[in-house]
Amino acid sequence: MNKQQPQLSFFQVWNVSFGFLGVQFGFALQNANVSRILSDLGADLHSLSLFWIVAPLMGLLVQPIVGAASDRTWNKLGRRKPFILAGAIAAVIGMVLLPNASLFVAFMAPMIFGVLMVALMDASFNVCFQPFRSLVSDMVPAQQRNVGYSVQSILINIGAVIGSILPFMLTNVIGLDNTAQKGEVANSVVWAFYIGATVLLGTVLWTVFKTKEYAPKDYYAYKGLDANTVESELNTKKGMGEKLTEFFALVKNMPETMRGLALVQFFSWFALFIMWVYTTPAITQHIWGVEVKWFDPDYLDSINNVVPQAIVDAKGAAGDWVGILFAAYSLFAAIFSIFLARLADKFGRKLVYASSLFLGGISYISFMFFQDLTPTHVDLLITQVTVPAGAVSLIIPMIGVGIAWAAILAMPYAMLAGALPADKTGVYMGIFNFTIALPQIVSGLTAGLILSVVFDNVASNIIVLAGVSMLLAGASVFFVKETVSAAK
Repeated sequence: MNKQQPQLSFFQVWNVSFGFLGVQFGFALQNANVSRILSDLGADLHSLSLFWIVAPLMGLLVQPIVGAASDRTWNKLGRRKPFILAGAIAAVIGMVLLPNASLFVAFMAPMIFGVLMVALMDASFNVCFQPFRSLVSDMVPAQQRNVGYSVQSILINIGAVIGSILPFMLTNVIGLDNTAQKGEVANSVVWAFYIGATVLLGTVLWTVFKTKEYAPKDYYAYKGLDANTVESELNTKKGMGEKLTEFFALVKNMPETMRGLALVQFFSWFALFIMWVYTTPAITQHIWGVEVKWFDPDYLDSINNVVPQAIVDAKGAAGDWVGILFAAYSLFAAIFSIFLARLADKFGRKLVYASSLFLGGISYISFMFFQDLTPTHVDLLITQVTVPAGAVSLIIPMIGVGIAWAAILAMPYAMLAGALPADKTGVYMGIFNFTIALPQIVSGLTAGLILSVVFDNVASNIIVLAGVSMLLAGASVFFVKETVSAAK
């Protein structure tokens, strides 16, 4: 029997996604600081993108498995919440251990330990991500779907703002040291990860205890499913071969909307991966004027790793400013997310989505036009700093990047949710993660080579390449075919 799914109050929608704030807090800390940490531990520019492949690989492996498992899970804690909680606990462990990689040198090289902790964190974040998105699809009725994913986007970006800016605040407000010699991690980064781990666990616990998932019989009724049929399928024991056959059948028969979104996702996530990996070396070179040779481990070895203090200070200041820039685009994304649902309802998801990606692409390309090394005094309310004028100007393109990011977080899922069968939402959301993981893997395998061979390790040039990719993503949106019920 088909029942009308109840409307949720604003705070119920808020509680469903609140834990995502903490997950994104941790994810933002990783995005803004892993390149910095791995560089300090000894990675060169060419290798950075290869190390970053760990993240999408974890998503590729984890999300479909977690998605399928959460579709089949019903226990006292709920359907999606057990996975969200388990992922959060594992992520906290990785966040505490990663910045202390140098302490484990007796067991293995700090670089190897650092990569293992990045893998643990990414696997854990991915265990959280997919069930959170499926939780919104489960709990929020179709007519509130734009609002549901927009609220999720707002919370994601609030977490990202705080997570991105935290190391900068710990240095410039609290006074923690932001510099590190090779093989060490800056004190400000270490404590930022400790704080991030605490916030992550606290917000996830809030969602777990404040959100009551529907009982199976109610969920099936709301989604128009026959409870007996679904229960019979869930209770059927299947061998690994049969499970793989069914999985590949789902991939082959994926909704047409998902196929169209896959191309958009490829170009947009290819660009995002480049931004996360190479913004730190790009602005260190382009804005702070640090020569490429100071990113070359062979050159550093040739001078016995004795780096002039001016270079160490410049790298530390640039690394902190990346946190400001990432916080800026996340803040602009959070603001845009407030209006995103209304804009999508009025102008259509495709037009809003495409326009946002076009703006993001133009913003990446404009990076090249901001190169002014003139020292400029900046009042950030919480503190005052002196940075190159070009660094301040880079906040302007972050507006466009933030708008694109807000759309990427919300629009694909709002477009997709109405096209998915209710009893396969989790596994299809996991499969959809292929369209996030694959472009990042491709970017990781190729970006370092492109940077070294084509751009001679001048990192600002590869940010322009990211802009071109984002423009292609915007154009691809117009080829997506939405289902009638989802197209608004």
